[in-house]
Amino acid sequence: MNGFTFQCGTKMIFGRETELCVGEELRRQGASRVLFVYGGSSIKKSGLYDTVVKALEKAGLFFLELPGVVPNPRVSLVREGIEICRREKIDFLLAVGGGSVIDSCKAISFGVYYDGDVWDLISGKVRPGQERIPVGDILTLPAAGSEESDSCVISDETILVKAGFGSPLMRPVFSIMNPELTYTLPPYQTACGCMDIMAHAMERYFSPTPDVEMTDRVTEAILTTVIHNLPIALAEPENYAARAEIMLCGTWAQNDMTGCGRIQDWFNHGLEHQISGFYDIAHGAGLAISFPAWMEYLCEKKECVPKLAQYAVRVWNAEMNFEDPARTAREGCKRLKNLIREAGLPLTLREAGVGNERFEEIADNMTDGGSRTCGSFYQMGREDIRKLLGRME
Repeated sequence: MNGFTFQCGTKMIFGRETELCVGEELRRQGASRVLFVYGGSSIKKSGLYDTVVKALEKAGLFFLELPGVVPNPRVSLVREGIEICRREKIDFLLAVGGGSVIDSCKAISFGVYYDGDVWDLISGKVRPGQERIPVGDILTLPAAGSEESDSCVISDETILVKAGFGSPLMRPVFSIMNPELTYTLPPYQTACGCMDIMAHAMERYFSPTPDVEMTDRVTEAILTTVIHNLPIALAEPENYAARAEIMLCGTWAQNDMTGCGRIQDWFNHGLEHQISGFYDIAHGAGLAISFPAWMEYLCEKKECVPKLAQYAVRVWNAEMNFEDPARTAREGCKRLKNLIREAGLPLTLREAGVGNERFEEIADNMTDGGSRTCGSFYQMGREDIRKLLGRME
């Protein structure tokens, strides 16, 4: 295990009807002028919009609204939010939605204090400073884990690039999490969210760092909990227990608790960001395609087999084949694919409406034309990526 520093300052407010306290919590955090950011009409149809407005009015808070956040959130709306915050002297951002809304608020919060264009921060050209507007959220979609994470991901639709940045100051100061607010999620969004949660756990789990038993076990618990509860939530959308387990897993998979003391991989997220940057597919759907294919590819790499076999045994309860561990590893891949298929997610790029015309460009982008590798569990070169994309096709 490597040495590490871990600090997560987000206040988690979890349980039924917790959204009713949002006005009081904003006051408690020192807010006076709030920008209320959300997506489309879903929170209005569910009644959550009215609940939030009444809570803000009851608390006597000045607030403005910024709707229109979409999946793979756009930098154009971030820029609009920055202008509003500067003009109206906003001192707190309230995100009501999933990771796209929260990530938009995170980018706005730092962009307000940057003199140049916010894309400089998002793309990594400039490091974020120490000033930002605090962010709080009401979570409606367990997936991205942005409610406690220290990073955000934003797309520039004009150049078809998806990128992100982070800071220890980026974690929301509070997150209100009521599993009941996820009852109305369509099955596809529920499944995509669970795949995103599992991917966050696996990006940390598949690591070259030895002697990380405790965080391995915690990660395995997150994975097995999602695997158990996803079919329940799909069959019984208003099953509070299943929704609560999934919501908590989403937070703990991404607040970096399970990443402590280990080198993390993040190859699959990098690959998916390339794909969804070009094709605008759901993030969880992209990960559902890339992760099983990547695992199957690495079953052919002798140095990767022991951890893949451990994953198959501990997460999927596969029987260990000591004479042929790669066979056990492949069984874990098979069972993951079965879960994805049963949840209604794509397993190939073609099923997601993605062609092969960008494969060379994706491989070049990820490796700077072949001059570097990606990932740490197995260092993927340009030719590895090209072969993997062929398998995903």
